[in-house]
Amino acid sequence: MTIGSSMSSGYCSLDEDLEDCFFTAKTSFFRSAQSKVPAKNVTQTVEEEKPEPPTVQEIKQRIEKYNAKVTNCLLMKLNEDGTYTGFIKVHLKLRRPVTVPTGIRPQSIYDALKEVNLADMTDKRTSFYLPLDAIKQLHISSTTTVSEVIQGLLKKFMVVDNPQKFALFKEMRKDGQVLFQKLPLTEYPLYLRLLAGPDTDVLSFVLKENETGEVEWDAFSIPELQNFLMILDKEEKDKIQQVHRKYERFKQRLQQTLKEARGKPG
Repeated sequence: MTIGSSMSSGYCSLDEDLEDCFFTAKTSFFRSAQSKVPAKNVTQTVEEEKPEPPTVQEIKQRIEKYNAKVTNCLLMKLNEDGTYTGFIKVHLKLRRPVTVPTGIRPQSIYDALKEVNLADMTDKRTSFYLPLDAIKQLHISSTTTVSEVIQGLLKKFMVVDNPQKFALFKEMRKDGQVLFQKLPLTEYPLYLRLLAGPDTDVLSFVLKENETGEVEWDAFSIPELQNFLMILDKEEKDKIQQVHRKYERFKQRLQQTLKEARGKPG
């Protein structure tokens, strides 16, 4: 489907084939990152100078070179006005719950064509964890900005949180390390894809929380904060039960060992 009028400077369509499910909160609100292999997967922040805009002829040559390396049908296409279209994949690595509307029907083809925003049809909200490391494939143009990509992803998942809570990063691998760079909202992801080529091991895009060092609680609404408290309260109770069960099993093993020791002669 094509993203609506809020993304007039470009377009961004999302494939319907990929998984759109949500998961309820089963882990901590502040999830810890999965363990990484030391020295081989170190996350760092890097800065790069922005290259000079290429000419139309250079773009044409780059697209031909890019398409020659593509092993699937996800080719780039040059338009007569010098713009071009293509595909990028975005990994969703969100470790906090997002706010979504509740009690609404699935989106129909009519809704997509008429650009109906189902999230605006109800005031009921709830919090979910999106699938960790899910992948969304986007069909965008060379004029689609990072800001529009973020808005398109949130709209696809019907996330009603402020887009400023999220940021798009490019992920690169160099010398056995994983390097992340936060992209400015005015950057053009498809141009970066064109420069890097189709190999996602060379460059991939990641949607993450817009970390600023501390959680900006003022950016959350009252219902969101209430949902967070409910999640933390439930997880606290679950953790207490886990500790009780652990020490109950330990106690039972000790009692069994004592019973066996008393039953032995001498």
